[in-house]
Amino acid sequence: MNKSVEVSVDAMIEDLRTLVEVESPSRDLDALTASAKAVAAVIESRLGGRAVLVESEAGPHVHWSAGGDPQVLILGHHDTVFPLGTLERRPFRVEDGHATGPGVFDMLGGLVQAVHGVATLDDRSGVEILVTADEEVGSRSSRALLEERALACGAVLVLEGAADGGALKTGRKGCGTFRVSIAGRASHAGLEPAAGVNALVEASHQVLDIAALDRPDIGTTVTPTVASAGTLDNVVPAEATVIVDVRVESAGEQERIESAFAALAPHLDEAEVAVQGAVGRPPMPESASAELFAVAQRLLPGIEGKAVGGGSDGNFTAALGVPTLDGLGAVGGGAHADHEYLVVDAMAERANLVAGLVNAIRNSPAG
Repeated sequence: MNKSVEVSVDAMIEDLRTLVEVESPSRDLDALTASAKAVAAVIESRLGGRAVLVESEAGPHVHWSAGGDPQVLILGHHDTVFPLGTLERRPFRVEDGHATGPGVFDMLGGLVQAVHGVATLDDRSGVEILVTADEEVGSRSSRALLEERALACGAVLVLEGAADGGALKTGRKGCGTFRVSIAGRASHAGLEPAAGVNALVEASHQVLDIAALDRPDIGTTVTPTVASAGTLDNVVPAEATVIVDVRVESAGEQERIESAFAALAPHLDEAEVAVQGAVGRPPMPESASAELFAVAQRLLPGIEGKAVGGGSDGNFTAALGVPTLDGLGAVGGGAHADHEYLVVDAMAERANLVAGLVNAIRNSPAG
């Protein structure tokens, strides 16, 4: 990076421990309230001012603004995928250069690095930080707020964990979940099987139709992931359900997939098929990150960028046409897994990168 900024790794580790030790599983409102208060306290202690808790049905979001004309939004989330009690089994530790514990990589480490990066700036005007409570479960309650602040600021830095090798995330697939429900008719499997309408057989036809939508050659993956049907071994199943994970790289593929699910039709007489779901996070094209990624490369020569399959709130901001750079958070790996870890030696460099990007955005002609 062109200029080193003094940050304290020990202080970052202290704040990371504080956040990790307040467990924050999505949808647990009491836990998320405690977590939001902890996030707000860390922000206020390092940056001053007031971090506001924005109440929602999904739990409190945390919003901090330095004041002045908004110019850059630092975006993250404090909810995690781990249930209460994970901390007891997997407590926060720092050993052999790695910090471990639930949420260190996705994405509490990134939040801490961002706060400490901004703290090095003498002038913080124009900077906003938004930490949402429901990113891991679709951002339904936070989407309007994060889109509003992204449009107001005009540039977004997303503090999700880095891609493999510490690369920034320059593009993301759109992603969504579809639920296909099949209604048939029950009957005795031995006495009169033909009197029933077998929802499991219909579900099998639907799975094959759905799987045929897959186009990995152009970045579209359509993956049936969960299926359920039947009640007893001597009853023709009257109901079945299929859950499908979808990832797409383009708006055109999003439209094709959504239209195809809407058009699913039963194969068996008298069976009924109903579909719920959509590609909830639109694709984040690499064009959305190109300008900010070029700045990051000047600040940290040699840093790489990768397009990835997972989604984040950066998908929403990029879809608005707001320049968005993702993967600026922790270097590490194991998101959503027991081996989740953060590389301690990379923390200062990433905090410096955030600070450098903030300054570059504010000093640009459009800033």
